[in-house]
Amino acid sequence: MTRTLPPTLGRLKAAGYRPRTVRDELRANLIRKLEAGETLFPGVHGYEDTVIPQLANAILARHDFILLGLRGQAKSRILRQLADLLDLHMPIIAGSEVNDDPLAPISKFGRQMVAEHGDDTPLEWLERDQRYLEKLATPDVTIADMIGDLDPIKAARGGYLLSDELTIHYGILPRANRGIFAMNELPDLSPRIQVGLFNILEEGDVQIKGYPVRMKLDVVIAFTANPEDYTARGKIITPLKDRISAEVRTHYPKVLDTGVAITAQEAWVDREDCRPVTIPDFVREVAERIAFLGRMEKRIDQRSGVSQRLPIAVIETVVSSAERRAIRQKEDAVIPRIGDIYASLPAITGKLELEYEGELHGAARIGRELVSAAAGATFDARAGGADLDSVVDYFEGGGVMQVSEDAAAAACVQGFRQVPGLLEATELVGLAPAESEDGLKAAACELVLEGLVANRRISRTRGGGYRAATP
Repeated sequence: MTRTLPPTLGRLKAAGYRPRTVRDELRANLIRKLEAGETLFPGVHGYEDTVIPQLANAILARHDFILLGLRGQAKSRILRQLADLLDLHMPIIAGSEVNDDPLAPISKFGRQMVAEHGDDTPLEWLERDQRYLEKLATPDVTIADMIGDLDPIKAARGGYLLSDELTIHYGILPRANRGIFAMNELPDLSPRIQVGLFNILEEGDVQIKGYPVRMKLDVVIAFTANPEDYTARGKIITPLKDRISAEVRTHYPKVLDTGVAITAQEAWVDREDCRPVTIPDFVREVAERIAFLGRMEKRIDQRSGVSQRLPIAVIETVVSSAERRAIRQKEDAVIPRIGDIYASLPAITGKLELEYEGELHGAARIGRELVSAAAGATFDARAGGADLDSVVDYFEGGGVMQVSEDAAAAACVQGFRQVPGLLEATELVGLAPAESEDGLKAAACELVLEGLVANRRISRTRGGGYRAATP
């Protein structure tokens, strides 16, 4: 049976309602989740022993905090899940723009409502998601946007003097009262607006332009920033930095399996309007290794990082390439191959910020090299040191092979049969003998060939051809 929420102030008092601050609310609900062994931030992988404990400590300490990290490190996802630590419902005075607590209103509107209606003061109940407000910091954000300003239209319609508090148009921070306010990319906020946050972080109140009114806000503030900008030499002013109680550093996945899990969770690959999709696990690994290798590549600007969005976009494009082939070849299943990863270069190049040397080489070349290196590393992890002399001998004896990304899987397998030992080598990279589907065989054969290319035992042409290693 659904519990009826009190509709008036009198009914709320009779129900024994006792208000508490947002910080106490977050703390209490976090403690409850910890005692119950619940996952604090579902869908956030790789932070179990690093970011999440630090963030939990900040909440338990009732601190405002900032998440420092490069792009694609789940900062926004974490902030938005903070709402799950709020109560399911919260009462406010009906019509209040600043979420007035019925038992302790902070605005003139709220006080007047209680004075006029007493216990009959009507209430509204906010759901937890309505109590989370977020803003992207940009240089054009004003104090009026953040705190508030005079609203002459309100004054005209209500017949108020301009000095009356009821003529205020509240900014996003007062509207976040009794909730959570999150600001992304804090250093992009102009210095004079950063100064405007001092009082809120230290004393918890705001002063709105020339009005003789101070509002004591109850709000938890969370920020995100890039570590490169969040320094005294960057775009952040030191006094504001000093007022943010906790600094939590995020990071990219530290192990490959974590990255694969994140990409599998986020990538759109279940295409219900098309053929069934099967992604070989080694294809997922190759896509993920591209990002891991990119984060160590000197020609890529590591201050910008290689976002986790890169392997997500790669996997989605890889599936699309295989899907297009399956449609054209009238195949029953969509099974991506290594050639489809090369076809996903447009999903790679746009996400790489290059250093000077990288600009000289070009993003396309670096992208191809990352794909080749990722395929080689995946092959080595699965079959490094395996005896593949028979495959190499075929090419050294003058044999060549052209593998088109648009070729049907059956045609590819037929061609791979001409190379002694190649199909048998697929078991080395994890393809079970029972997996007789041509698409899986073709994908595994391409990985073996790419592994030999990476180890310089054969060579690969730009168009997807394989031949003897170039002297």
